[in-house]
Amino acid sequence: MPIVLNLTQVMKERGRSVNDVAEKIGIAVSNLSKIRTGKVKAIRFSTLAALCKELNCKPGDIIDYIDDDEMDGIELIDDDFNYSE
Repeated sequence: MPIVLNLTQVMKERGRSVNDVAEKIGIAVSNLSKIRTGKVKAIRFSTLAALCKELNCKPGDIIDYIDDDEMDGIELIDDDFNYSE
């Protein structure tokens, strides 16, 4: 899975909760939770734009691409990723 979502980290850095952000951008908390935990296959550009506006960030702050070879050294823990090298 070369696409990694950093939404949890971005929200933590800004002191924002799932409930707060979901309400501000007008989506269900359950949908934002699915986006945050990577349990979605796609995200609408309009949702991504709303997240970026609300969190004052760029799409690249939320979405990252990691080559499959690099994924071998990454261990997924609590919706975040940590290098285990």
